Amino acid sequence: MNIKRCGIKKALILATLSITLLGSVLHARVQKTQDTPKKEIRRPAVAGAFYPGNRLFLQRQVDGFLAKAKKVELAGELIALISPHAGYIYSGPVAAYSYKQLKREDFDTVILIGPSHRVGFAGASIYNQGPYQTPLGLVEVDSDLANKIIAQDKNIRYIPQAHIREHSLEVQLPFLQRTLKDFKIIPILVSDSSLKNCQTLADAIFKSIEGKKVLIIASTDLSHYHPYKEACRLDKITLDAIMTLNPEEVAKKGDMCGKAAVLTTIMLAKKLEADKVIILKYANSGDTAGPKDGVVGYGAVAIVKKGEKKMKGVYFKEEREELLKIARDSIKSFLTTRKPPRIETENPKLKQKRGAFVTLRRGEVLRGCIGFIEPLFPLYHAISECAISAATKDIRFPPVTVGELPKITIEISVLSPTKRVATVDEIKMGVHGVVVKKGLNQGIFLPQVATETGWSREEFLSHLCSGKAGLPPDAWKNEDIEIYIFTVEKFEDANIRE
Repeated sequence: MNIKRCGIKKALILATLSITLLGSVLHARVQKTQDTPKKEIRRPAVAGAFYPGNRLFLQRQVDGFLAKAKKVELAGELIALISPHAGYIYSGPVAAYSYKQLKREDFDTVILIGPSHRVGFAGASIYNQGPYQTPLGLVEVDSDLANKIIAQDKNIRYIPQAHIREHSLEVQLPFLQRTLKDFKIIPILVSDSSLKNCQTLADAIFKSIEGKKVLIIASTDLSHYHPYKEACRLDKITLDAIMTLNPEEVAKKGDMCGKAAVLTTIMLAKKLEADKVIILKYANSGDTAGPKDGVVGYGAVAIVKKGEKKMKGVYFKEEREELLKIARDSIKSFLTTRKPPRIETENPKLKQKRGAFVTLRRGEVLRGCIGFIEPLFPLYHAISECAISAATKDIRFPPVTVGELPKITIEISVLSPTKRVATVDEIKMGVHGVVVKKGLNQGIFLPQVATETGWSREEFLSHLCSGKAGLPPDAWKNEDIEIYIFTVEKFEDANIRE
């Protein structure tokens, strides 16, 4: 028996190892879930078989694969990856090339799409329960987003038996755990590779992910059990088809067990404006750890949206410039006419609803800061509203004047969705913004507050409670306090001037 056979036959192997912010945050709505039934933990099904069951050995093996893989300059925004799912001694060296690209990347949610090897069904099965477990720890499931996708179509639901023993998604997790931080997953299994079924799933996901920074990962091996040279020939045909980003071409020519996952990923990636495919690595089991008379092929693939040299974060230079121009034009228009301008944009990314803050400074002096925590408005609209409010409605400062405006630096902070934390130890100073809430009392600091003040975590939380939320300084220690974290993408005028 051989675990490179996509897990159809089980075999055991020996594992080888803000600044201070005030809020005119009038619309903030931090949702709280109470009395939620405890959800099941999905236990590892192939630990000790497809990959080491020992935490230390697994960590060493994954890190070893990653150390040997090369990071490729993608020259664009990473939208999706394709990664193999066989036993690590066979496919691990190739999978590492996909995950090597995640260095310095940050995603809210990773959408994993893979084939169901043991249970056949129409539509798709989305796991919406408790965390997945691997020897490296628990990986949280984005259940809210999973349920939002499930609600889109009657053939998308949770089929428990499909996930219990399936390995195609599980084997991706240790690589994610060693390359990403603060992420959630949505595990999706598909069995029907018809174009109609894949398009339905892609549409459902696309409609549900607005406002989230997501990464899509398709799990698939390539051709199975052909002689080495024939496998190389067939796999080249498959990879060439994938490079076209044409679902019909992939459906016709692709030889792989995860065809439905790849088709769905391509369809979804194109909706997200992906327009380029990069083959990161190809090899088969004859190259890694098996004989050459009957091999399984593996490909590592990146799907990107081309652009100028990729900037750290979600927004490219031209998008940052557009948002900053919207902010400055909005302030100027309101100061001169007392009316907000009519703002429009053709960029779909700027039409996504996001929380955001606008901060105004004159030199080193703060002149205003207003924002929304929750994604209530399209980003371009939120920036316009926040800019006007920061210039005219921050009660700590006199309104900005028309003559002063050319001397004002505008800083924009785009917020990720908030996440409630169980302990303050989860707060990373300078990385996370924090919201504290108790009843109607609420306060918020952006991540840069910690950087600018040099406060310790305890000082940061004490100032947040007393200075922003109107609570006692030590209120953050109480069990009835709600604490949420978020990250921001921050940029200002001076950062983008050539």
